Amino acid sequence: MATYWQKRGHEVTGIQARFQLAWPGFAIDVDLDLPAHGVTALFGQSGSGKTTLLRCIAGLERAPKGRFAINGEIWQDDEQNARQGSGHWIPTHQRPLGYVFQEASLFPHLTVLGNLRYGLRRAANAHQQGLDQAIALLGIGHLLDRKPEGLSGGERSRIGIARALALRPRLLLMDEPLAALDVKRKQEILPYLERLHRELDIPVIYVSHAADEIARLADHLVVMESGHAVAVGPLATTLARLDLPIQLGEDVGVVLEVLVVERDATWHLARVEFPGGSLWVRDGGMPIGQVVRVRILARDVSIALHQVTATSIQNCLPATVDELVDDQHPASSLLRLQVGTMPLLARLTRRSAMGLGLAPGMHVWAQIKTVALIG
Repeated sequence: MATYWQKRGHEVTGIQARFQLAWPGFAIDVDLDLPAHGVTALFGQSGSGKTTLLRCIAGLERAPKGRFAINGEIWQDDEQNARQGSGHWIPTHQRPLGYVFQEASLFPHLTVLGNLRYGLRRAANAHQQGLDQAIALLGIGHLLDRKPEGLSGGERSRIGIARALALRPRLLLMDEPLAALDVKRKQEILPYLERLHRELDIPVIYVSHAADEIARLADHLVVMESGHAVAVGPLATTLARLDLPIQLGEDVGVVLEVLVVERDATWHLARVEFPGGSLWVRDGGMPIGQVVRVRILARDVSIALHQVTATSIQNCLPATVDELVDDQHPASSLLRLQVGTMPLLARLTRRSAMGLGLAPGMHVWAQIKTVALIG
C-alpha cells in the first residue's frame, strides 16, 4: 500500500486515519494513509462502512481506538492513552472541515443567502470572502433571493456544498451528495463537482456507491467491505484490479487520463493520447491541449490476435495479456491488458478466451468502439 504520510523538511504531509469501532453485528477497523490532495473516494455497497468511517473522520462518531491527523495536525489520538494516560480529541465544531450530507437540510423560512449566512455566523473560521468564492464556484449567484421550496434537487445540493465551502475548511467531506437526485439532476451537478475537483486546493473525501461518479471525480480509491478497507490506491490501478470482492457488474472498466491532441469537426470527434497510444472519442468541446478523463468499460473492449483494418471499430491498440480470471457469470471471463503503461479490462465469453488461446504474456489487439468511450 502506498504511504502518503511523509515529511517535507519540517512539514508533515498526508492524512492518517486509524479507527476501531464495534457494535453488535458490525465493526469498523481501518488503517489508512491517504494523500492530502485531490479527491479520495470511499467506495462500496450499502452497509460497507463508508458513512461510518466518514463520521469518525468528522468526529461525529468517536472510535475508542482511533487516530486522525491531517498534514501533521492531530484531531484525534487515543494512542496517547497508553503513552500519557489521556487521549487527544478535538470536537467536531472545532475541526476545520466542511461536511456535505445527502440532504442539504435548508431552513425553509430563509432565502438561499440567509441559509448560507446562517452557517457563517456559527463558524469562527468563516468570512464573507469564503462565501463569495463558494457562490461563484458553484454558480448559485442567481439563486440567492429564492426560498428552498423553489429550488430543484440539484440546486439544493449546490447550496449545501457552497455552505460547506464557505467555512474555508482544510478538509471537505461529502457523503453521497448525489444519492437523492434523479439521472437528469445528477448530470446537471456533476460538472460543478468536476470544477471543484479542478480548482479546490484542499483534500476531499467523497463517499459513493456509484461507479460513474467515482470515475469522473476520484483520484484515489478506498474500497470498503464489511467495515474494512479491502483495497487502497490510485483510481486507475485500483479499478483495474481483478481480485477485488466488489461487484461492479456492467460497470467494470478503467479510467484513463488523456490529452486532447486533435479535433475532427466534420465527424464531431476528438483524438486523445495517453502512454499507450491514441483514441478517437466523441467531441465534447474539449480544447486541444486539455487533459481529460475517459472511462472504458470492459464490455466495450474486444480482442483480436491480429490487427483488423476492415472494421467499423475506430480504435485498435496493441496490448499484452496480463491476467485472465472467471467473471461473476460462469459464461464470462475478465481479461486485464497492458496497453503501454496503462491497464485495460475486457469482458469476453470463456469460449472466446479458450478459442483464442489467451494466456498471460500474449500480444493481442484491443478493439474499442469510439461511441463507447465516456468522457
